[in-house]
Amino acid sequence: MEREIIENKHCKERKFKDGDLVIFYDPIKGNAYLQKLVKNGKFMTHWGIIEHNQVLHREEGEVVFTHTEKKFFIFHPTLNEFIKKMARKSAIMHPKDLGIVLLWADIHPGLRVVEAGSGSGALLLALARAVGEKGEVISYDVREDLQEIAKQNVRKFLGEVPNLKFKVKDIYRGIEEVDVDRIIFDLPCPWEAINTLKESLRPGGIVLAYLPTIIQSEKFVKALQETGGFFLIETLESIIRPWNIEGLSVRPCHRMIGHTGFITVARKIKKG
Repeated sequence: MEREIIENKHCKERKFKDGDLVIFYDPIKGNAYLQKLVKNGKFMTHWGIIEHNQVLHREEGEVVFTHTEKKFFIFHPTLNEFIKKMARKSAIMHPKDLGIVLLWADIHPGLRVVEAGSGSGALLLALARAVGEKGEVISYDVREDLQEIAKQNVRKFLGEVPNLKFKVKDIYRGIEEVDVDRIIFDLPCPWEAINTLKESLRPGGIVLAYLPTIIQSEKFVKALQETGGFFLIETLESIIRPWNIEGLSVRPCHRMIGHTGFITVARKIKKG
């Protein structure tokens, strides 16, 4: 009986309700369209119209049709899909790099993480979800207007996140937090925040910097080396090459996601 109750609850959670985000997926063209469901709302497309009421109380993976009988699949958006479609005022960390960041910085539930450079919130979304309810994320940025965009994107995808804090401050001049587990830099001159690392990152903690050029990465690595107290320094980039597998055609796709940014990671050691 208890198992039936749990399964029914999960089934209800999978069903679309008013206010949910939905991806309308065109199986012919392969295009995905993100919308927020509202009662009596409409998804307008050159293939015709889909009434939002058609989607409410349906389960993801089902088929819906436009008034011209064009077929679309409906899904809850993944984080990857949402980030690609979300509002932005600045360049964002690419989803392929977010996966590397979460693994190389070992972001897991319960951690206290400081992020420098709120931007439009792509990295924040990944961090906030990864640390869970028992963790905490503190995001610094000097631009309050960017933080407003980030807040909206977080609220749209995750809802209210009580353990996510925003602070308008220059992290180069230091932060209030001490003994934090991770510090993630998504800003142009992380070498100028070396003192912040020394004062606020706990021994054994991990620092990670995301930078667009290898010149910036080299400068940050040299700053870590010269200041001492940091070990296992590593710099890398990720490149994704999709493949097309259709019938007798098995080949790399003509377009691929090449360089987007360099990732430098290091661990703090306890001197003496």
